[in-house]
Amino acid sequence: MHAGRAKKAAGAAALALGSSVFSHADAVDVALMALGLVGAVGDGMATPLRLLIASRIANDLGSGPDHLDQFTSRINANVIKIVFIACAAWVMAFLEGYCWARTAERQASRMRARYLQAVLRQDVEYFDLRAGSTSEVVTSVSNDSLVVQDALAEKVPSFVMYVSTFAGSYVVGFALLWRLTLVTLPSALLLIFPGVAYGRALTDLARRIRDQYARPGAVAEQAVSSVRTVYSFVAERATMARFSAALEESARLGLRQGLAKGVAVGSNGIAFAIYAFNIWYGSRLVMYHGYPGGTVFVVSSLIVIGGVSLGSALSNVKYFSEATAAAERTLEMIRRVPKIDSESAAGEELANVAGEVEFKHVDFCYPSRPGSPVLANFSLRVPAGHTVALVGQSGSGKSTAIALLERFYDPSAGEVALDGVDIRRLRLKWLRAQMGLVSQEPAMFAMSVRENILFGKEDATGEEVIAAAKAANAHSFISQLPQGYETQVGERGAQMSGGQKQRIAIARAILRSPKILLLDEATSALDTESESIVQEALDVASKGRTTIVVAHRLSTIRNADSIAVMQSGAVHELGSHSELIAKNGMYSSLVRLQQTRDSSEGGGICRASPSAGQCSSNTSKMLSSASRSDWTLSKGDARDGDGTEKPKAPVPSLGRMLLLNAPEWKHALVGSLSAILSGGIQPIYAYGMGSTFSIYYSKDHEEIKGKTRLYALIFLALVVISFLLNIGQHYSFSAMGEYLTMRIRERMLGKILTFEIGWFDQDDNSSGVICSQLAKDANIVRSLVGDRIALVVQTVSMVFIAFTVGLVISWRLALVMIAMQPFIIACSYARRVFLKSMSVKSIQAQAETSKIAADAVSNLRTITAFSSQDRILRLFARAQDGPYRESIRQSWFTGFGLGTSVSLTIFSWALNYWYCGMLMAERLITVEAAFQTTMILVTTGRVIADACSMTTDIAKGADAVSSVFAILDRQTKIDPDNPKGHKPEKITGDVEIIDVDFAYPSRLDVTIFKGFSLSIVAGKSTALVGQSGSGKSTIIGLIERFYDPLKGVVNIDGRDIRAYNLQALRRHIGLVSQEPTLFAGTIKENIMLEAEAASEAEVEDAARSANAHDFISTLKDGYDTWCGDRGVQLSGGQKQRIAIARAILKNPAVLLLDEATSALDGASEKAVQEALERVMVGRTSVVVAHRLSTVQSCDTIAVLERGVVVEKGTHASLMANGRSGAYFGLVSLQQGGKQH
Repeated sequence: MHAGRAKKAAGAAALALGSSVFSHADAVDVALMALGLVGAVGDGMATPLRLLIASRIANDLGSGPDHLDQFTSRINANVIKIVFIACAAWVMAFLEGYCWARTAERQASRMRARYLQAVLRQDVEYFDLRAGSTSEVVTSVSNDSLVVQDALAEKVPSFVMYVSTFAGSYVVGFALLWRLTLVTLPSALLLIFPGVAYGRALTDLARRIRDQYARPGAVAEQAVSSVRTVYSFVAERATMARFSAALEESARLGLRQGLAKGVAVGSNGIAFAIYAFNIWYGSRLVMYHGYPGGTVFVVSSLIVIGGVSLGSALSNVKYFSEATAAAERTLEMIRRVPKIDSESAAGEELANVAGEVEFKHVDFCYPSRPGSPVLANFSLRVPAGHTVALVGQSGSGKSTAIALLERFYDPSAGEVALDGVDIRRLRLKWLRAQMGLVSQEPAMFAMSVRENILFGKEDATGEEVIAAAKAANAHSFISQLPQGYETQVGERGAQMSGGQKQRIAIARAILRSPKILLLDEATSALDTESESIVQEALDVASKGRTTIVVAHRLSTIRNADSIAVMQSGAVHELGSHSELIAKNGMYSSLVRLQQTRDSSEGGGICRASPSAGQCSSNTSKMLSSASRSDWTLSKGDARDGDGTEKPKAPVPSLGRMLLLNAPEWKHALVGSLSAILSGGIQPIYAYGMGSTFSIYYSKDHEEIKGKTRLYALIFLALVVISFLLNIGQHYSFSAMGEYLTMRIRERMLGKILTFEIGWFDQDDNSSGVICSQLAKDANIVRSLVGDRIALVVQTVSMVFIAFTVGLVISWRLALVMIAMQPFIIACSYARRVFLKSMSVKSIQAQAETSKIAADAVSNLRTITAFSSQDRILRLFARAQDGPYRESIRQSWFTGFGLGTSVSLTIFSWALNYWYCGMLMAERLITVEAAFQTTMILVTTGRVIADACSMTTDIAKGADAVSSVFAILDRQTKIDPDNPKGHKPEKITGDVEIIDVDFAYPSRLDVTIFKGFSLSIVAGKSTALVGQSGSGKSTIIGLIERFYDPLKGVVNIDGRDIRAYNLQALRRHIGLVSQEPTLFAGTIKENIMLEAEAASEAEVEDAARSANAHDFISTLKDGYDTWCGDRGVQLSGGQKQRIAIARAILKNPAVLLLDEATSALDGASEKAVQEALERVMVGRTSVVVAHRLSTVQSCDTIAVLERGVVVEKGTHASLMANGRSGAYFGLVSLQQGGKQH
């Protein structure tokens, strides 16, 4: 009755904890789980059944050969029954191992895919409201699914196995000796309580630890993905301080977890107290009821085995609670139906779309800033087939209008209509299929150029892709890339220049042949020549289509059918270019503003001959891609050329790992002593058990009473000692683990932030991979030190004590039993080795899937706009193929390994009983010695087998350790903080590039500079102009020393840049790049990135100089406004101005502006341009620009073509060269662009 209740309680525990874990099972999984369940139950029943037979053997041995006629034959008959049980156990354990391992991978991979599908289904608002969403998704895809997989593959079957051992033990107990079983039944509850209480406490802690873990992860993800910004602002220290602060809290929670664990494991000592009661009560049953001693002994063991099994079953509850927390997190996302649901099939589809778009009295504010309206009573009608341009200041709501039309958001009032139908009534995927979007920061996926273009239309043929690329003026540069259309673009398109990415994005939109074309600053990143060609391509593409263009460069929209001038979220003026000019209102003042600049407004510098232009653009692109690949190579040679780079020696590295723990030597001492002493408890207990057996066969009642009392007291003492030792052991080791993890994560990130940019350019160092390594490897190391090492110390101590005692008592029997141990251990060991080789492969495959997930989330808007969710999921499924095949092999190994080790254990018992019978028949051993030796060595064998099952974790741990040291031991090629380097107090800013050869490390075959020289005069401004890909941005990379030249030198103030302490030098260099990087934090924190000591007044002054103060003060929280993950809450122009304020606050001697104003609208650009010109006075400034109007006032203009300076001089002197001059050609190209 009690047994039934306890069994129900255990079942309820499993169910309450596990229902969400099984939510991804299909019919095959249900069948596998059913078979696995049968196997686990069978495996669990093997022990009680063996003990049922053993009770007969024990009674025979107790009576001895002197009192039994057929002593040997009776024992042999029972031994054969045990051999049969062993064979059946093999089949059961095989089913248990194989079926659960198999279904675990199936369900986990389905869970990963569904989770990603759910993430891709969410609306843009969901991610706006969550900081750190990218890192959260990556952790969920990799960690959460692994936790669930581990629970299904290992924890569920062992839970079922233990529960069935518990139930079987009590059933057999009642059958053999109901009195003893009934009296001791309540004791089982004593073994349950600690487990349940512990499970509860842990669930709560596990949740909190998990939430806490995401924080440092988000800090690291941002730093690694924007490493150029971190380096140029010397923000490594600030980043590390934020990272360490986030880690502190995790460590505190981890210590509490260790304490809880010590208390729970220590409470298991109650088993000794139960046994003390059993022998006392058992002795009364033998003396007064005449029960045979062997039966009493076996039933006493059964009761403890049953109770301990229940305790072990419940210890898995901790893993269920972790797995449930993980499964619930993913289910919460899977069940979340977004307000704007891209998967929804509801809504109508219009039979034929004319393409008329109308905004009617629309009000809107971003969900993350409900207090700041972006559009107010915005109305605009775009007739079908017409082109309407939206112009206006940065932040006036232009891009927001496009986001509403794509239905990334819904307006808070008013409606957006397509052909007169409110778009909320249309089916979402169908609606988005009618539109092609090209946005300002083109989203690229880490795959080939062809695959990136195919996002427009998945089933497009090769010819269609090429036609789209030709239309976007991308074909010529793509065909010159090393692998043509199959060239990888790198993470976020890092291998491509801005103009190249933009043209690929335009090709993607053209391939779609949409009814409505949305161009959000589509040409802002292009140089003049590409722009004029792309502009023509866009003009052709927009014929017959409704087109909405957001543009800052007014020259690109003159021939739009109508132009809407926006201010404060409403249309201020509307009409064609000529009508608005005639009005002489806001538009004409914007045009006048740009007019001065417009003379050069085109973009890059290139010859008037298109072919030359294009080819140079290719080179430049290749250059930049080369720079990325530079990364890859450096990684490559790290591996081959220089053996020290990748230490593959997990064994020595474990010792090194522990050396990192040196400051915790007191914890180590207490923990190890406790573990060594804990190791002695089991042998003492086993010795006591063996001794009590022979007492039952004594004829002297007084002797029975005296000895029983003595052993009962010894057992009670063990309860207290065991409790204290466990707390000491678990708390100390978990403190070591926590502090070590914290130290490792800090050191790893600290080390990663010293690596040269080339390292980050390599594919396998994408931010997703690095972050998952920071989280996972450090976590594995924590459990290695926190749990595994304690276990190893304890096991070694126990084995030593047990073997010694066993050999002293009866060497013959001990030798046979010790000889059996290696077989049992070998099975567990073989299983571990297979698992280890599997774990490596599955972790690699996981990294691939993490990368896809990270990519998908960072480019969510593009995926949403192109409805490419299914395509991403197919890529994801393809990446999971490898782990899937691997897991099939793994399941077979698991089944064989488990079956063999379980059956061998039972065989060893059979051998043991048979040999005891032999020795006793020949009078070579007493029954007391036989049972003492048996109990001691068998219980030890069980512990060793348990320890070996832990070795799977140690195997994973060793890999993690070596991957940690691979990072910690890697020597950076460009040391940012060389103590011997010169640390200048101030620099004048004389820059000379002398005879430099350069190729990006990741593409050494593409030369960017050969013998290139350029001198930049201190205190003067030098502009670099030229086609996209001519090497302009590369010069900035060399001055910042992101890369070192292959040959030649870069001098600053006459000193080789390599002789400086790089961080000290970078403090004097300010960089503003084309795609500004903001970190999740407030605006103020972003401006103060490096200058942590700056006062509020200085921050505001910098913002004023960058023309950012006005827009910041209109935000509800002012400077404390949250920027969102990567600054998503701000418009491009706003981000750019914050980035400029950041550079101004630094007050640098050398200012590098890489296309710093290309993302701004006319008014902001004029103001920022003035601000920059003020800031440039008296500083060495290097300006890379496509818009020539912005560089006319520079002291020197250098025209680059294919990595060579073809002309150099002032604007006037270069224009004086007339038609033969490269600069003249560029300017006239841009002016043509302006006038047409």
